Amino acid sequence: MSRRPARTRTASLVLVAALAALTGCSAAADTTPAHISQATAPAPTASTAPVKPMARSLPVRVRVPAAGVDTGPVLPLGLNTDGTVEVPSVADADRIGWYDKGVTPGQTGPAVLIGHFDTARGPAVLKNVSKVRVGDEITVTRADRTTAVFRVRELQQVDKDAFPTAKVYGDTTHPELRLVTCGGELVDGHRPDNIILYADLVAARAA
Repeated sequence: MSRRPARTRTASLVLVAALAALTGCSAAADTTPAHISQATAPAPTASTAPVKPMARSLPVRVRVPAAGVDTGPVLPLGLNTDGTVEVPSVADADRIGWYDKGVTPGQTGPAVLIGHFDTARGPAVLKNVSKVRVGDEITVTRADRTTAVFRVRELQQVDKDAFPTAKVYGDTTHPELRLVTCGGELVDGHRPDNIILYADLVAARAA
């Protein structure tokens, strides 16, 4: 997949995206819950003016106040040799990664962030993702010293075998964000689900 904004529905995008964030989710043998209450915000009214897209600039810090997340620098994530999307290493379980073949947060299209819920070493950066609710904010500080502010529109938990490829990576007409982690009860040391937060750009702030 090219480094152009990930807004073209190609066969290669579908192949890669279908495997995104499906690996690297092994966890310690405990009973820590990894579930969310799925919800969707009401559709915006016609009078809601979309925020103007931002220029391309790499993400450097991510904050999710509802989940107690304030982490950086952001890890660039590319593709593994088998075509799957990289996830942060166990050593970087306290950090969030950005899929660098797609748009940067604030550009038109779906910017994708990935982080661990937990690993074999214990809780990770998104251990409190279940505390996030529709309407909460996710802010991304960018290399150009601007901040993209997103509001969570939808929470989804889905079996990895049914990963919503087109919904996560497909074309959008406005700047959007996806934050992906693992979920579900442990099965043989692994989480069988993905938890996905969908958010829309609501503000662009200068330093």
